[in-house]
Amino acid sequence: MKLGPLDYLGRVEFDANNFPDIFVPIWVAAMVLMVGQVVLYNVRGRQLHRHEPLRTMQEWLLWTGLTVFGLVLVATLFRFYFFVILLTLIVGLAVYVWIRFFRFPPMIAAYNEQLRRARFYSQARYHAPEATVRVKRTRGNRRRRR
Repeated sequence: MKLGPLDYLGRVEFDANNFPDIFVPIWVAAMVLMVGQVVLYNVRGRQLHRHEPLRTMQEWLLWTGLTVFGLVLVATLFRFYFFVILLTLIVGLAVYVWIRFFRFPPMIAAYNEQLRRARFYSQARYHAPEATVRVKRTRGNRRRRR
């Protein structure tokens, strides 16, 4: 280290010469996490295709991940200041936490309640054994088939 700690934030470009210990791990991690985010979205999207709030949450996480990790890759490619990369990661991770723990849990709880009600009414409909057994009609009640 030739400069003070705060000088590395705003006066030095983020490249392999100035940050030899963290340059490669940051851009490789951004690339791996971006690809992982896309794979995770595709897998979870197929699993949750019938559950709209959960699929919507996965879409929000996908676009947040693509934006954050894409910005980190662009910032490393064009040698932005380390402050920009650090700020991008902090804001991006804060948005991840907000989406997962604050924005969608009320929606998911309401959706789970809706599923519980539908399941209850479905069970109540077939609670009596007679509800699932067809009644044999007499000859007078049968319709004529042609």
